[in-house]
Amino acid sequence: MLPAAYMEQNMMRQFSSPTARAGRTVEPVIPLPNVGEGGPVYPGNMNNGVTDPGQEPVIPLPNPGEGGPVYPGNTDGGAVVEPVIPLPNPGEGGPVYPGNTVGGNQVWTCPSGNCGGIIVLPGVVGGLWPGAAKVRFLNAGYGYPAFRIFIGNRRFVNLLNYASATTYGQVNAGYQTVTVTGTDGYVYIQKTMPFQANGITTIAVINTAGGLDLMQITDSCCPPSNGYSSFRIGNLAYNSGPLDVIMSDGRVVWSDLRFKEVPAFKRIMPGTYQFFYADTNLSAMPAGLDIETLDSAWLGVYPPHETFGSLYLDVTSNAIYSVYLLQSGSGRNNIQNLILMDR
Repeated sequence: MLPAAYMEQNMMRQFSSPTARAGRTVEPVIPLPNVGEGGPVYPGNMNNGVTDPGQEPVIPLPNPGEGGPVYPGNTDGGAVVEPVIPLPNPGEGGPVYPGNTVGGNQVWTCPSGNCGGIIVLPGVVGGLWPGAAKVRFLNAGYGYPAFRIFIGNRRFVNLLNYASATTYGQVNAGYQTVTVTGTDGYVYIQKTMPFQANGITTIAVINTAGGLDLMQITDSCCPPSNGYSSFRIGNLAYNSGPLDVIMSDGRVVWSDLRFKEVPAFKRIMPGTYQFFYADTNLSAMPAGLDIETLDSAWLGVYPPHETFGSLYLDVTSNAIYSVYLLQSGSGRNNIQNLILMDR
């Protein structure tokens, strides 16, 4: 029996056209081969020292999800680093250049050890194309490497580290399939989600008992006016118990804030605030009550309760603040802040 490589080469010679041997251009052949059958690789074999068109060796294509290099990728110290993404299923399309952007905007990453910093994400109120929605992604999946995110066949986020968020990008309204993968192409979760026309949402990648899930959070609120801003704190820390958000002067802004709970926005006056996270039996202020300024005498004063973390925030006027509690360690109530400020 003849060797497989010899038979494969002979078959390729049979399909090599006279025009190719005459040096003229040969149009590439489609469709692509089935998974595992391989495809042409340049520069091919040599015939008496000259490249013989049609004699290109074939290599097996990776199985869906195994990934492959994408040009030109990111750079690391000037050297090209070729990212790996999962190959699409037949008919689904392929990778999209240019890399770390979403909707033309940069992906914002929370610096390591400084995840209480403010990330300014402009353009929330900007125009939308007809029938579109605005969406951003937030990585609250503690203990996982960076993610890539696809909406349908479109690579929406190239690299999203933990405790990071993207700016808003636009997506067609309707039901869309969101896929979260690792940089090695491993698919962590794939979920069909609704996108409402003219809607503005954040999709958070969160921990669950069985792995990861996607949580869709509405970002629509009344535009700030009369010098006020809008403010909320959401709990995306899987390791946390019910937490109260209190101020050192005794006000309880929210009580029993549980994992996956993101309350409605409150109006807040500009000024400097200090919030604490604790487990108490205190009752929250009325839902419709605004957060007024905090007397500077209370700054630095801790409430008479055991606290699991705090938030120091200078609030400006006419802004929208979404603060998310994220996991910072494996212990109970090890939490940190991710602050997103939109205008």
